[in-house]
Amino acid sequence: MSELPEPTLSPSLSDIKRVLEAALLSAQDALNAGELRRLFEPELDPGLIRRLLDELREDWSGRGVELVQIASGWRFRTVADVQPYLDRLKNEKPAKYSRAVLETLAIIAYRQPVTRGDIEDIRGVAVSPGIIKALEGRGWIDSVGYREVPGRPALYATTRRFLDDLGLRTLAELPPLAELQKVMEFDDAR
Repeated sequence: MSELPEPTLSPSLSDIKRVLEAALLSAQDALNAGELRRLFEPELDPGLIRRLLDELREDWSGRGVELVQIASGWRFRTVADVQPYLDRLKNEKPAKYSRAVLETLAIIAYRQPVTRGDIEDIRGVAVSPGIIKALEGRGWIDSVGYREVPGRPALYATTRRFLDDLGLRTLAELPPLAELQKVMEFDDAR
């Protein structure tokens, strides 16, 4: 096995790619391009990092894990078709959310920033404080300011963690609202 040169020397492109791969595989959270550039002294050109990340993504295609770019950076994750097998190793059941929680999250995601009153107007029913707390506790929404009206109600928006947990880079990658409505109607019919 070849050894990497000392960190102060100029590593080859294959060595840089190996370091990026090791950093991403060992990281608990996604790493952004700035963090990946700081692995090297002097810091590498962002274009080179991007090219090597694209090469790594291609190197790992067709395997049980894939390199993906999400809102907070780059990370390896399991591919969807092997996830049901891996779920058998877990003793815990995935969290189940009520329709009210999911509707509230969808309103925030598609209409943000919104106040609790905005959500209530759209849903036509009061929003329980427990729903907001559940979504904040999960790290999917956060208060991003206050509307300049009497009472200054909090404005809610989704977080980077929401995007990360859904495997998205931006809100533009959310499915069209019409598609989401069809899924909700299908669920009602069952």
